[in-house]
Amino acid sequence: MPKQYVVCGRLVPRLGTRHTSLLFALISLFAVCSLFFLLPSGAIPARPNLNDYKFSVPKSFKSPWKNLNPFTPPAHPPPRQKNDTLGDTSWYSNWKWLSYPFSSSLTLDENRLILPVLPERTPIYCYYDNTIEKDKATKEVDSDLLLSWRRAWWSKGFKPIILGPADAMNNPRYEELQKIPDKLDPALKTDLMRWLAWENMGGGVLAHYLLFPMGDHNDPLLAFLRRGEFPKLTRWKNIEEGLFVGPKTDVAEAVKLALSSSRLKIVKEFLAAIMTDNNDPAPFVVDPTPKSLAYYSARTLASKYQKVADEVAKSHNKGFTLLNQLINSHLHLTWQNVFSDGIAVMKPLPHHTTHMISPAYELALRLTHCPESPLPSSCPPNMGNKCTPCVATQPMKLSTPAHLQNSSTTYIIGTVPHPYTTASLHHLRPDLTIPWIRRESRRNIWLADLTAHLLGSGVSGAPRVLKFKESVASEKGASTSLWLLAERRLPEDLVSWHFGFAVPTEATWTSDGKSETPVPGPERRPAPPPHDPKDGPIASPEDLAKEPELLSQAIVIVDSDGKWKGKASKEQVAVKEAIEAWNLADTEAWRFARAYLARKRVVRQKWEEEEEKYLSGLGSEKKKGESAWNRWLDSGSSSSSSKDEKKKEEEEKTGQGDKKLEEGKKE
Repeated sequence: MPKQYVVCGRLVPRLGTRHTSLLFALISLFAVCSLFFLLPSGAIPARPNLNDYKFSVPKSFKSPWKNLNPFTPPAHPPPRQKNDTLGDTSWYSNWKWLSYPFSSSLTLDENRLILPVLPERTPIYCYYDNTIEKDKATKEVDSDLLLSWRRAWWSKGFKPIILGPADAMNNPRYEELQKIPDKLDPALKTDLMRWLAWENMGGGVLAHYLLFPMGDHNDPLLAFLRRGEFPKLTRWKNIEEGLFVGPKTDVAEAVKLALSSSRLKIVKEFLAAIMTDNNDPAPFVVDPTPKSLAYYSARTLASKYQKVADEVAKSHNKGFTLLNQLINSHLHLTWQNVFSDGIAVMKPLPHHTTHMISPAYELALRLTHCPESPLPSSCPPNMGNKCTPCVATQPMKLSTPAHLQNSSTTYIIGTVPHPYTTASLHHLRPDLTIPWIRRESRRNIWLADLTAHLLGSGVSGAPRVLKFKESVASEKGASTSLWLLAERRLPEDLVSWHFGFAVPTEATWTSDGKSETPVPGPERRPAPPPHDPKDGPIASPEDLAKEPELLSQAIVIVDSDGKWKGKASKEQVAVKEAIEAWNLADTEAWRFARAYLARKRVVRQKWEEEEEKYLSGLGSEKKKGESAWNRWLDSGSSSSSSKDEKKKEEEEKTGQGDKKLEEGKKE
């Protein structure tokens, strides 16, 4: 029998086929009536426009496993770029460098890092007549001064180029200068040759080699000059012929006006030759006196630095040596005034990294030291008496914080360790094993501690890597920080060209934290100022004694593919590779810092090689023996036994110095 349904104690009558059809017809009629009579008026537009309705898939719906699909066909890596390799390090310059936490996701190569695109450096020209007969000593003095000029402008983001008579002779207007019947004043002829050489280069920025940048890297005037866009020929008040900018057409018009001037017989300067009857230099736009440029002209020396002016009048060599010393001290003083809150030597995981950061700490001591100067209490000419002179009894503040902070008035010097170095020092373990890495070690501890203040504790490694890259290579970060590698020596030429002045070779501290006169000899390492509890804990003497040996062992293992190739065992290399895979964020940070330093070296090296062809290399670095950069590179060849012994002695002395450093903190 068919099953009977009961509702509320009553039998439900069976529906036949005819009843079922009638029920569905009534439901359909009710639905149609609801559409016409129950829907509010105006809900459906008379002429709907389909273009008003746009549908898109949210980003959150996109699969995060797209790049991990094993069935995706292999893709070609990005094309190689010019000068993008140094040793076993390579890089790929791309505008999306902050869009990829891990570079290998785009470059498909773990050792090829994504770096920001380098802005094109604006050329800044000066003129020097190398055809004048001078003895060797005079040429060396002038070359040192030109080197200071090039170094200062390079550190501000420019490409300093020294022009000579050959550039002026390459100008078609040079024949007009030669055909002038009247004998010109030597100073005026040199000035005309200077402008002919500038016109031959296509305009831009023309400066005197006694004009130096004395201000913040982000100063508005320096930023304007770096852009390289100059609509009109412009000069500035109170710096005479120290600086001109303008396009080639305006420069050519000014040169034409000067060569046709009727005043060439009586004037001694280019500006005086193009003066109108109303004493108005018509071709120029005159801007107010710049606040970030210092011009050490003869007039400036006579009015503000009489001692140097007298020496220049007595002897060119001795006077210009003192002038170069004075300029270098003013560049250093300006840097100290810009970073008024001092220097922060980063020290994440501070328990056992004292020896690792000692090169960075020593560099910071040198930067806080007062530079040697013929006039110690003097200020740059553009600052007047508004600067804060460097006083040995009140040095710059020096701290070793563990966490990175955002401050534009504190200069940061960081030391980036390889994850193997971090694990070995932090846990004081000379023998790391893969099971220990997997079961006991925590991931990315160095980067987590460095960015703890900025990002907190509940953040993964990817955003921490991006924050670190921004701190290293952004426009602000590059001008307010310097990040070194724990496994590489500090290249001395990097220091001077990075800061724009010759940094004092040594600086020491007394027990009360006051700066002392440098003591010669490598056996004296600087002792620290009194310890600040905010800088973290102090390592015990027993733990501190273990650090040098652990760091030396880590350097050999980390650099097993370069200078120390073949020195590490296969098991140690396997552990290094395992710890790199376990600490992807720390590894990416270390490789990024290495590639960034390598690219800085390649860019400057190529520029120096190009400029050494002109003026017999005037104003270039003197090469004596092995370059500091060559010791820093992964050259792939091991040092001789004598060098190894010297290095071992230095490391032992370094360890003793760091032990004294911690003892000084305790006192």
